Amino acid sequence: MNYTPPIDDMKFGLRYLADLEKLAGLPPFGDISIELADAVLEEAGKLAADVIAPLNHSADNQGCVRTEDGEVKTPDGFANAYRAMGEAGWTAMEAAEEFGGQHMPMAVSAAVNEMWQSASLSFALCHLLTQGQIYALQKSANDAQKEIFVPPMVEGRWTGTMNLTEPQAGTDLAAIKSRAIPNGDHYLITGQKIYITYGEHDMAENIIHLVLARTPDAPAGVKGISVFIVPKFLVNEDGSLGARNDVKCLSIEKKLGIKASPTAVLQYGEKGGAIGYLVGEENKGLEIMFGMMNHARFAVGLQGLSIAERAYQQAVDYAANRIQGAPLDRPEGTPIIEHPDVLRLVSVMRSEVEAMRALILVGGAALDKAHHAEEGQKAFEEQRASLLIPIIKGWLTERSVALTSDAVQVHGGMGFIEETGAAQHFRDSRILPIYEGTTAIQANDLLFRKTLRDNGAGLKALFTEIEADIKGLPAQYAKPVMQGLDTARATLDILCGRANSPRDAAVSGVDWLMLLGYLFGGWQMAKSAHIAGGDAVGVFSPDFVAAKQTTCQIYLSSCMPHIGALSAKICSAGSDVLSMRPEWLAR
Repeated sequence: MNYTPPIDDMKFGLRYLADLEKLAGLPPFGDISIELADAVLEEAGKLAADVIAPLNHSADNQGCVRTEDGEVKTPDGFANAYRAMGEAGWTAMEAAEEFGGQHMPMAVSAAVNEMWQSASLSFALCHLLTQGQIYALQKSANDAQKEIFVPPMVEGRWTGTMNLTEPQAGTDLAAIKSRAIPNGDHYLITGQKIYITYGEHDMAENIIHLVLARTPDAPAGVKGISVFIVPKFLVNEDGSLGARNDVKCLSIEKKLGIKASPTAVLQYGEKGGAIGYLVGEENKGLEIMFGMMNHARFAVGLQGLSIAERAYQQAVDYAANRIQGAPLDRPEGTPIIEHPDVLRLVSVMRSEVEAMRALILVGGAALDKAHHAEEGQKAFEEQRASLLIPIIKGWLTERSVALTSDAVQVHGGMGFIEETGAAQHFRDSRILPIYEGTTAIQANDLLFRKTLRDNGAGLKALFTEIEADIKGLPAQYAKPVMQGLDTARATLDILCGRANSPRDAAVSGVDWLMLLGYLFGGWQMAKSAHIAGGDAVGVFSPDFVAAKQTTCQIYLSSCMPHIGALSAKICSAGSDVLSMRPEWLAR
């Protein structure tokens, strides 16, 4: 169950797909170079492989424990590993320099974060949530709040959470009931929040909660939601920690996967009200939370890539050492990786994982450009990033479940046994298409806001860019992508024709998202194949170049055909599904 960071593939993607040299031309990233990024990846890989990854399986077995007083103990080694991340500066990568951060491009930090998540999804969730809160506070908090709360999170001494969900309010945030009563320079928060990842733990000195709640005169619905900073421990004027705030962990969830991460039920205000500080203006909480949504959804898509990579590595290691039967046309004692179907499974897994990584790095670069492009180019870059995010979140996470399942299949019966660890990756992956907005929510965002609202104009522009990229490539790379592109264009026309029939459109939303995921993956894999045989020769080893060209060909021949099947489903208008009456479904 060792983990080997795929550093060469990350270097390849940053150089040739994310175009790191061009990113270095953006104002905040002038000190970034290929050489620096390479060194960052190498050092991060050591911590991921040597310190974090060995904790993954034992932590899953051990889980977290809540004590009677509401404290939570995380698995052995987690607190020391998080401290090591902070001391080495890894918790500071994306934050602004004024708060002690390194202001790395998201394309680079995405590659590093992939290693943390592959090493241990449960462990790395704490850092993921903290990064999200740093981003939100940098964008929306006042100067005093930033000065108090951001630097300790950047240093890794404090961590952050997001508190949205309540027992009656999941996707429908309009149903939030938590209250915030003004009280001098702060508010008193009461209410209960559920599904709070790392809502209580022993890995940091303090935990900073971002809490959605309503003030007394707030309008009904989503327009009446505000957001508050609620620290576990109050902070004195000199930055030291003061009294314990009125927030308590009532319980932690027993879950299918990510068992080593504490998912808390938090009660605010049992003793009169937890002290909270308003972020931004009253009733603007949802806007502030949604301001970090692209960041959070990108991060979860990245988790899909990460867990698929970890499962793939374990499947290959098992298949390369397992002797069972004699593969066709191979001598006795040949491992099962030579069985044609096992070879098919792991080869397609690798091709999809590399397509996912390419899309993540390109998406990270798109977010960098959206945040830092010159004013005249900013709207275009923001639209491009906005289009990619639901696809990255939806396609990568859905495929991660299928790929981790394939990894179990490679193990055969041993994959079904917890001892091997293959089942853990499968279990851990299952949350990814659910949290930070289910796949259906991503699909609705993509379909209604980013496809039908502008009659497909944004997507058509991206399709034109893909065509320009692909036209000059050799036919074996260009043809499958052009076929997929033609199918996508025809399907887009059909969807736009259904714009006035929302249910007909919505029933096809997930299929549309998945179709575009396969297409955009093919776009990047075709480019990669061509680059591997050209610019990458001499930069990377001959084996890497040959393997890259082969995985790209496998993707184009084995994964791109899904586009036709998905289009056929969309073109049927889902009429059969929509004709089903819910009462007929009950037995």
